[in-house]
Amino acid sequence: MEDWQHGGFGLYIHWPFCASKCPYCDFNSHVAANIDQNRWLRAYLSEIDRVGAETRGRILNTVFFGGGTPSLMDPDLVAAVLEQIGKTWVLANDLEVTLEANPGSVEAGRFRGYAEAGVNRLSMGVQALNDADLRRLGRLHSLAEARAAFDVARSRFERVSFDLIYARQDQTIADWRAELREAMAMAVDHFSLYQLTVEAGTAFGDRHAAGKLRGLPPDDAAADMYLATQDICEAAGLPAYEISNHARAWQESRHNLIYWRYGDYAGIGPGAHGRLTFGGMRHATEALRAPAAWLERVEAGLSAELPRETLTRAEQGTELLLMGLRLGEGVDVERYAAVSGAPLPSAALAQLADLGMVEISAGRLRASKAGRPLLNAILRQLLA
Repeated sequence: MEDWQHGGFGLYIHWPFCASKCPYCDFNSHVAANIDQNRWLRAYLSEIDRVGAETRGRILNTVFFGGGTPSLMDPDLVAAVLEQIGKTWVLANDLEVTLEANPGSVEAGRFRGYAEAGVNRLSMGVQALNDADLRRLGRLHSLAEARAAFDVARSRFERVSFDLIYARQDQTIADWRAELREAMAMAVDHFSLYQLTVEAGTAFGDRHAAGKLRGLPPDDAAADMYLATQDICEAAGLPAYEISNHARAWQESRHNLIYWRYGDYAGIGPGAHGRLTFGGMRHATEALRAPAAWLERVEAGLSAELPRETLTRAEQGTELLLMGLRLGEGVDVERYAAVSGAPLPSAALAQLADLGMVEISAGRLRASKAGRPLLNAILRQLLA
């Protein structure tokens, strides 16, 4: 078995367009007045053929439509893409097909079409459960629209996840506890719960640099919100299986687990990344970021990929550790040694274990409950 098969094989498809740009977002997303969806469909089909020729015979475990706002895609486009995927790869019996959606009323009307196309999991960008904070986060939907869209999604899809952001402006820990309990009452089986981070190059980043992004909780309050999140979710039967992701048993995002377990995945679309293994050599792939440039290259029959990077064993070991220690299940220490060509540093491991930051049992290295909020510090020690 090649190493990538430990994590499976997935396909990520990037839709780069949004109705508006959120002020905290640093993803490759763009606002466009007119989008020729037929041109984009032809390009996606062409790229599926190209990647499929390279990976023929592999069993495809997951498909993920991300963005941007994929719920602005025509359901017919999604159906045609999934039909082509079915002709190109052997599909796992439990194929997971996720689509990211905004809970505005326009997108909610498309949910039936996506379900009929073959999407079986919806990931909704709710982000906050009050209207004032939704406006501050630049979201176009209201709480009432989000709840209505969630109800529609629940009736159409086997699995529904939604995202919330905490440590928002003027948010107290009592506010967050109340909001999280409200979310738990919505019969959801998977949450992605992210601390608000202010990224350079975003509208929030510019405001913060100018001293105009007021009311952000101090670091210790944000840390308390993280700890409260763990306690509340665990008590409700949705423990953290990854630093920011919580799920009921068997409801984890199988696509994201491919990343975290260091499997192979192909990326299609502007700015999409991939990790593909051929003949024992693992390659990092990345596509051109600008949507127009990507589309023109593909339409001209040219590769829209940047030059591939062949990863050294040390680089692969670093990536495996960076991804795997985010998971509650941790990292298989023998697999790490096989991938990287060297065992984990014993002195650093012993020191971290003495401090109660990591645990090793049944051949797996895990960050402890005390260590998980300090994961970056643990990684710095192990990768020094």
